[in-house]
Formats: sequence, C-alpha cells, structure tokens
Amino acid sequence: MKSCLIVEDSKVIRMVARKILQGLRFDTSEAADGTEALDACKAQLPDVVLLDWDMPVLDGMEFLIELRKLSGGDAPAVVCCTTETEIKYIQKAIECGANEFIMKPFDSDIIQAKFTQIGLL
Repeated sequence: MKSCLIVEDSKVIRMVARKILQGLRFDTSEAADGTEALDACKAQLPDVVLLDWDMPVLDGMEFLIELRKLSGGDAPAVVCCTTETEIKYIQKAIECGANEFIMKPFDSDIIQAKFTQIGLL
C-alpha cells in the first residue's frame, strides 16, 4: 500500500483528505505544519505528500525546499494544494519541486485525477 503524508493546518481539511485517500487505498499520516511534516519525512519518507501552501511555523514552500534537500527527499511526489489561483503560485511550487498543483476546495475526483497523472494510481 502506498503512503501519503497530508500536510495541512486545517483539521477539517486533513480529515476530508484522509477519507478520500484511504478510499483510494493509501496509508495516510498527517502533519499540521511544515515542521511536523519535515520531522515525519526524516523518520520515514512517504510515497506522496499532499501539501498545503499557507501554514504556520513552516509554510508549504519552505517545507518543500527542505524536503528536497533530505537524503532521498527527491523521491516523494508532492501535490501542492491552495486557494491561490495566480499563475505565479503554480510556477513557484514547480520551481520548489512540486509535481502537481490542485486548487481548494478539492474532491475525490480531483485528487484521483492528479494522482493518476503523476503515476500514483
């Protein structure tokens, strides 16, 4: 079973994402900010990270830059998730090492489509 780390400061959005991903047969773990996520990745790298952009402590892009510096940190696919719609945000996410980008709110169909595009389904 593939693993997904859900990195999101909203408990409700983490719960929704967890339900969707478990329905797609992913083993899930969660982090409420980038620092928690980085600690989790240092302990065990997931197959994919569903990453919120705006979070306290360490935001999504700061986390992503640090993740990619870790030994093996280039392996997890990263799908950024935000309410930002400007192209500059998508470009920055890709420059920082993201594989895909989805807009909030998302649903099962959107996650399934993006995960299929990057070869996880």
